[in-house]
Amino acid sequence: MYLNAREIYLKTIKFAWMKLLLGIITIFISVILLAVFLGLGLLFGEGIALFTLIMWLVATGVVRLIIMHYFGYLVKAGHIAVITTAIATGQVPENQFEVGKEMVKERFVTSNVYFAVDKMVAGAVKQLQNVLDKAGDFLGAVPGINVIMSIGKLFLSVSLGYIDECCLGYTFYKKEQNVFQSAADGVVIYAQNWKQIMKDAAVTTAVVIALLIGITLAVFLMFGAAFKIIGWNGYVAFILSVFVTLVVKSAFIDSWVMVKMMCLYMGIAPNTEITFDLYQKLCGLSSKFKKLFERGKSEIPEIRGEGVPML
Repeated sequence: MYLNAREIYLKTIKFAWMKLLLGIITIFISVILLAVFLGLGLLFGEGIALFTLIMWLVATGVVRLIIMHYFGYLVKAGHIAVITTAIATGQVPENQFEVGKEMVKERFVTSNVYFAVDKMVAGAVKQLQNVLDKAGDFLGAVPGINVIMSIGKLFLSVSLGYIDECCLGYTFYKKEQNVFQSAADGVVIYAQNWKQIMKDAAVTTAVVIALLIGITLAVFLMFGAAFKIIGWNGYVAFILSVFVTLVVKSAFIDSWVMVKMMCLYMGIAPNTEITFDLYQKLCGLSSKFKKLFERGKSEIPEIRGEGVPML
């Protein structure tokens, strides 16, 4: 049985709601912190308003880092595992959270291993993007090319943000290899098929950008009107609007694009005959990929049991 991207997205939308819950918790704590720091500003006078605003931004950033970049990443890992299962088998597990959690634990065992692989894959993809950017710089003398290149780089930046998730999905698909080797293979598969992948991702990226602008403006108008009535700073309304947009993006937009990109990628990956000399070429272009590749070749089992166990 074959499931398309829309069916997989709807059948795994529980993960999107979980991401939304984490985002709501982040915003709730941020609003409480805002009230506390505004209270301190009123208590000590307007002279420290800028200082309290900066402290609020720092405190909110720390909260977001803990909640979204730790718990959120682990939820995303479970989502990637279930999506891979749905693409490979045509079936979505009933108890998705437990199945996703067990798959991540079985494949990575500890949080440290997952974050290490994710960081190396993301770093390798980013470095490959920089190579493409430098190649485009040679066209800088062509009139008007800078605007086109800037737009192209924006599309690359947004689109490539989902490639590392596809490569991590490939680690669940290739269970017979260690995660570092599978992740390295995943990056090579992307490098061999980047034109097709980026071509199909271009339209999706345009939709994402349009949605982000539209949601930010809509939420800002709502917060701006409320803040004007109670006499609060309009800049804070804009910052909160950005937070809300990021939460919606992380929960629903990112989940949708991730499913679409993974369906595209996993449709190509099994039929790709890897060009083995490409490993050395990529090692020369990306130190992050070289580290990932060498870690995969070593196949040292000592990564099992290191670090913090998966939740």
